[in-house]
Amino acid sequence: MSREIAEGRLRIKRAYEAPADDDGKRILVDRLWPRGVSKADAAIDEWMKEIAPSTELRKWFGHDPARWAEFRRRYKSELREHVEDLDRLRTMARQGTVTLVYAAHDEEHNDAVVLREVLQG
Repeated sequence: MSREIAEGRLRIKRAYEAPADDDGKRILVDRLWPRGVSKADAAIDEWMKEIAPSTELRKWFGHDPARWAEFRRRYKSELREHVEDLDRLRTMARQGTVTLVYAAHDEEHNDAVVLREVLQG
């Protein structure tokens, strides 16, 4: 079986965007549930809060783009402790589309972006 994840199989999407039929498995990858989003509206298949950045890292980052490079480095380091979760996500993405769902307003500087990089790595 190929270790590669097919192009387009691993997506990221804000929790505030409407779910789409082609989202595949929707995995919430934040430690906190998105404010103002009901469980029904979110259409989340699984909530993997253990794979999210630690509370300390999340608070330190504060979605400050100036801290992005260091946040990426620290979060990648934290992810090394979650090999089984990463392997499970990779397996899901090899079997079909997986959408990593996140709540941050900044679409370029958030944990889902880093997680996708690591998973595709």
